[in-house]
Amino acid sequence: MDVGLFDFDLPQERIALRPAEPRDAARMLVLAGDAPPRDAVVRDLPSLLRPGDCLVFNDTRVIPAQLEGIRGEARIGATLHKRIDLRRWQAFVRNAKRLRPGDRIDFGANVFAIAEARDDEGGFTLAFEGEEPVEVLLERAGRMPLPPYIAGKRATDERDKSDYQTMFAEKDGAVAAPTAALHFTPELVEALGEAGISSERVTLHVGAGTFLPVKAEDTANHKMHAEWGSIEAAVAARLNAVRIAGGRVIAVGTTSLRVLESAADENSVLHSWTGETRIFITPGYRFRAIDGLMTNFHLPRSTLFMLVSALMGLGRMKAAYAHAIAQGYRFYSYGDASLLLP
Repeated sequence: MDVGLFDFDLPQERIALRPAEPRDAARMLVLAGDAPPRDAVVRDLPSLLRPGDCLVFNDTRVIPAQLEGIRGEARIGATLHKRIDLRRWQAFVRNAKRLRPGDRIDFGANVFAIAEARDDEGGFTLAFEGEEPVEVLLERAGRMPLPPYIAGKRATDERDKSDYQTMFAEKDGAVAAPTAALHFTPELVEALGEAGISSERVTLHVGAGTFLPVKAEDTANHKMHAEWGSIEAAVAARLNAVRIAGGRVIAVGTTSLRVLESAADENSVLHSWTGETRIFITPGYRFRAIDGLMTNFHLPRSTLFMLVSALMGLGRMKAAYAHAIAQGYRFYSYGDASLLLP
């Protein structure tokens, strides 16, 4: 498909630089079937779903994957995006032309890494020195990897350490937050339970590739970055039982959706699954594992806007986004939410 079909104009002032307070006070645009868009707020969610429905959250935890260092007199920036093993990560590198395999980078705070192989996109594999776990080194030297559309407008600060982490965050490995789940609070989760709406957790360590625009002119030529994910057998069995009983499986975020769709077979049955996924969902895709999606508002020409267009229809999503822009909804990672129920 022509990538230009997924373009739209977004005023810069619609990009949220901070989350709503409290988190569940964010606005939420509801698209259900063929009904007109409905304006709601996230804390309305218990009344918008049905008893027997199940929300699926991503329990990944964002690591401070943004590093600034020096190699000789050259300043080198690195954003880790994919773990290779205990000490080695693939990284997008700023000022990569000043870096060669074998060079040693000083990231400060007694954190050093050796640049190994250069990849096809100008990045490097970085091997971290020492005995301390890399997670400890990153906590000391790294910063939260805010998306460029936020980081380009303000500096990362101490508040982002909590703002850019969901209440479900348990397993270290993401370099971008599963942002739909940022809207949830303990009070909202309790209210959902009281309404008969259950929840489950899967893991997808979100990669920095989620920020990258699609540069190809046709979707057939776009290469997705791999992301590591997992769903346990017991979780898969309970989600299968939800649908058999007539409930709906609602993915909270495109990251949860990508795990579920990667783990489902052709008969829409979920199985335990662990591995890398490069799933790329565009219009024409047949969804196997989910009945709905809660997600934020996405970038023009992005794989995530393509995904929501596959779920609801391109024309419907363009009209919904036009409504959201006109009504002052806040976009992207710290922005408002949408509830998509085809």
